Amino acid sequence: MDADGTSDSSHQVRVRFVTKLPAPLRAPTDAIAVPADLSRMGLSEVVNSLLAADEPDHQHQPFDFLVDGEFVRMPLQQFLNAKGISAERVLELEYVKAVAPRKQEEPCPHDDWVSAVDGSNPSFVLTGCYDGLTRIWKDGACTHILEGHDGAITSTRFINKGVATEGNLHVVTGSKDRSLRLFKSETSISMDYPKRIGAYKILRGHMSSVQSVAVDPSKEMLCSGAWDSTIKLWAVEGSEEDGDAVSLKKRRTDSSGAEESQLEGLATSTLLGHTQCVTAVAWPDQQTIYSASWDHSIRQWDVQTVKETWNMVCGKALNCLDCGGEGSSLIAAGGSDPVLRVWDPRKPGTLAPVFQFSSHSSWITACKWHPSSWFHLVSSSFDGKVMLWDLRTAWPLASVDSHTDKVLCADWWKGDSVISGGADSKLCISSGIEIV
Repeated sequence: MDADGTSDSSHQVRVRFVTKLPAPLRAPTDAIAVPADLSRMGLSEVVNSLLAADEPDHQHQPFDFLVDGEFVRMPLQQFLNAKGISAERVLELEYVKAVAPRKQEEPCPHDDWVSAVDGSNPSFVLTGCYDGLTRIWKDGACTHILEGHDGAITSTRFINKGVATEGNLHVVTGSKDRSLRLFKSETSISMDYPKRIGAYKILRGHMSSVQSVAVDPSKEMLCSGAWDSTIKLWAVEGSEEDGDAVSLKKRRTDSSGAEESQLEGLATSTLLGHTQCVTAVAWPDQQTIYSASWDHSIRQWDVQTVKETWNMVCGKALNCLDCGGEGSSLIAAGGSDPVLRVWDPRKPGTLAPVFQFSSHSSWITACKWHPSSWFHLVSSSFDGKVMLWDLRTAWPLASVDSHTDKVLCADWWKGDSVISGGADSKLCISSGIEIV
């Protein structure tokens, strides 16, 4: 380094490139000298040159680099100084494919703000909209419209009952009209799509807007958080005999006046403790529910006893929460500042986040862990950006700028895509994300 702290390209660092990638992407492991001012882009060029020397048909691609399990996000010399690593040693650099979308699909237009998305079904995408409709999408086309709510959709989830309803889509929606609705539809796509579907069951009991819905791992129960500060538990199925369905009412299904039966259900339990709007709920294992609220707290609940078992106050009104990471035991949450925070409830005696990510410039609206990675998350914000994160670096892996207004929701889809919706009334799909 020069006296003024800047990097000098005449300085060199000896490095060895290693990787867990398959054979065509394995560079020679001999130690070589590289300029000390190289950062990830320059290092990526070096690796691509080494690969092209062995394989002339090699297609150049971006790589990321780790030292002792931490991403290098600054020039090598600066990284060595920050970590107290001697420049005399041979630095082992593990390279991995850079995590960033390689393609932006054509946006799917809506009639109003897109406020909810669910990417848990690999064949279909589910969206909720401020026009009160929930839509199911396949290959860029709207195949089903789920109707009946009188207010904006705030949350929607595939229930995915598996073998029991193979060939069917099973969906729950929550709305500002204070109700949840359950829908079933065949996966087959008719010639005159989109097919319009009515709910087979309405769940009533919240006193104000339903903000978030989660499905338990057995797919037999639901929970919902609402503006009335409560969390309610509901049975997915039910009959009048088991006490869940309390009434059977008729609803008109078309202009001819035809009617069909529609169940109405009551909550099986209510969880009390939050003092303001419950903005997010998650149900990661059979016995545990997590919730986030504008009262600045994240709470853990025992499903069997219907009691709060852990309460963590973070100092900010919270908008979103998700459980994931190692053993699905980490909690990510975001809210009324630009910081995405991650906590580990397994660590007793501290309420401090174990990770903080600060590259957004406005409130965080959604955060979701990758379904098969311990390290990767996606977040969305009022700043109009969707960001991809890795716990091994404080810097975003990628910033997706496909929206032209506030982003209200985001999720992973098929493991290699990110879906998002926002105030520009679009569903956007960013694909080609390689996460190993």
